[in-house]
Amino acid sequence: MNMLVDGEWRTDTFQATNEEGAFERQTTPFRNWIAGSDVPEHVDAEPDDRFAAEAGRYHLYVSYACPWAHRTLLVRALMGLEDTIDVSVVDPWRGEDGWQFSPEKEGCTEDKLHGSDYLRELYVEADPDATCRVTVPVLWDTKEETIVNNESREIIRMLSTGFGDVAERDVDLAPESIRGEVDEIITDIYEPINNGVYRAGFATKQKPYDEAVTELFDALDHWDEVLADQRFLAGDQLTEADICMFTTLIRFDHVYHTHFMCNVQYIHQYENLWPYLRDVYQQPGVAETVDISHIKEHYYTTHPDVTPHGIIAKGPDLDFAEPHDRDRLAATANPQ
Repeated sequence: MNMLVDGEWRTDTFQATNEEGAFERQTTPFRNWIAGSDVPEHVDAEPDDRFAAEAGRYHLYVSYACPWAHRTLLVRALMGLEDTIDVSVVDPWRGEDGWQFSPEKEGCTEDKLHGSDYLRELYVEADPDATCRVTVPVLWDTKEETIVNNESREIIRMLSTGFGDVAERDVDLAPESIRGEVDEIITDIYEPINNGVYRAGFATKQKPYDEAVTELFDALDHWDEVLADQRFLAGDQLTEADICMFTTLIRFDHVYHTHFMCNVQYIHQYENLWPYLRDVYQQPGVAETVDISHIKEHYYTTHPDVTPHGIIAKGPDLDFAEPHDRDRLAATANPQ
């Protein structure tokens, strides 16, 4: 994989796995915090008065293929922030030059703010000496002309707790009364599920692969049992926890099962996870954020160490719009 080193693009530096063959995810470098938004206990940051939550001020750089960027698109859609925060969408194919803008390609856009050819140009604009991987999502501030944050979990918390006054929908994805529980669930599902599929897919030795797959399906089995008695991960209400689970589950059967060898079971074979996935998919605005063609193109063509021939797997044929009957588990859900 490739990265910036002192502001220069290098293709011979970053290693995704350690000596034991286990995948190691790198930390994200831009961690500023929007003023007026909630900072979780696990985050070492303070709201910065330079970054006020204002309509039209911020811009998201995303990929429809990326589960981390998808989180931010979901919050934006569920809260009705489309007119408040515009987006630029990169090409799902990522080559040696990193994420690029291909406005001629279906579903992609130009860099609406700067006209850049590559996303890395924004990182260098924000920090000329940047040493980091270039990832999505990116929350850009058009007033300060810099990257506010590029950590998905932090961006969605800033959006959900800091932008309510400029949102078009009265949707609370991090209710204060259960916010601690939501944070615990997000933490609990991250390593075995969200990151677990990558730990399995990028493992280069048998032991770390076996460990990752075992933990992954143990966790999926656990949450399948939890969802037998409640509609969403934290109870009756859709929250950030469901957003973080959804972006992994929606990709699972099309790419992680085959491409990352997470093939113990499909999600559509689970008694509760499958209707739960359809329930979230059918929430207002969610379906429009899902682009299966971008997802499949990215995974099957961007990881030559995993799938060297770039052949995109054809199946499966799933109907996410099929009725789910999950509303029987709760008297109330998020107001629309």
